[in-house]
Amino acid sequence: MILPVVQMVLPIVLLLGLGTVCRKKQLLRPEGLAGLKTVVGDLCLPVVLFNAFFTAHYSLSVVLTFLAVYLGFGAALLAGFALRRLAAPHGRFFPFLLTSAEGGMLGYALYGVLMGEQSGFAAVDLGQTVFAYTAFLGALTMVDGQQVSIKGMVRNIVTNKCCIGMALGILLGAAGVGQWVLSGPAGGIVTGAIFMLTAPTSALVLLIVGYELELDRSLLRPVAVTVLCRLAVMGLLLAAVSFIVFRLIPYDRSLQIALMILYALPAPFIIPLFADVGDEGKYISTTLSVHTICTVLLFAAIAAFSLT
Repeated sequence: MILPVVQMVLPIVLLLGLGTVCRKKQLLRPEGLAGLKTVVGDLCLPVVLFNAFFTAHYSLSVVLTFLAVYLGFGAALLAGFALRRLAAPHGRFFPFLLTSAEGGMLGYALYGVLMGEQSGFAAVDLGQTVFAYTAFLGALTMVDGQQVSIKGMVRNIVTNKCCIGMALGILLGAAGVGQWVLSGPAGGIVTGAIFMLTAPTSALVLLIVGYELELDRSLLRPVAVTVLCRLAVMGLLLAAVSFIVFRLIPYDRSLQIALMILYALPAPFIIPLFADVGDEGKYISTTLSVHTICTVLLFAAIAAFSLT
């Protein structure tokens, strides 16, 4: 039992550590990191998302899971606003560190390491991604003092390459084009081309995450409170969503593992991209870093569960 878990967890730890070494030894400079992020965000992840939804099987369980995940994260956001005094004086962005999840940059990578493919994570990431680019960003722009509009939220969705990849995958997959193409003579060509683009994604993502791991000791108290609150809220969501979903559809072990990974992830890394975080930047980055470490530890437990 221990050896297979180590075999799955150790590569992740090594890549995160390698990313940290790249920062400390300046083997990778900030401009190089920016280039890597562009490759991952504008090319690799859109193809990963496209492939996940292009090859997915659409059913009532997908719709049910989408609704449960979306509404669950909405409840977590409301809980964050109700509890933000716990992280004073850093309560402004506390609610956003308590909800949604970094599915694109981390979820698919971890699920792929564990299951050998990434499409199974799409069923739970659909609700998370739509939530992130609607309710999450809408609330974030309000807190940041910006005017919220439906037009602005739609613009964020239709111009984001990951959302475009996901939308194309859903349209073609739900229409049955995905299964038709993959079962035809061109299936091998399409699969091979997609594999060449998606194969390095997990390693690149983990390298980037490791590079950006940063711990500020002066912020450990509010960060610890934030991370513990998130772990508690995500634990409740995992129990509630699993109960609801598997009461209405037959138990699916791969879906259960996908849910476990989803709720083990840190908050989205997009917060500084869509808000002027100012002096709160260190609090946000330290919280994300600490929770990423917690995610790796939780992933070890999930890996052990997957082998039982």
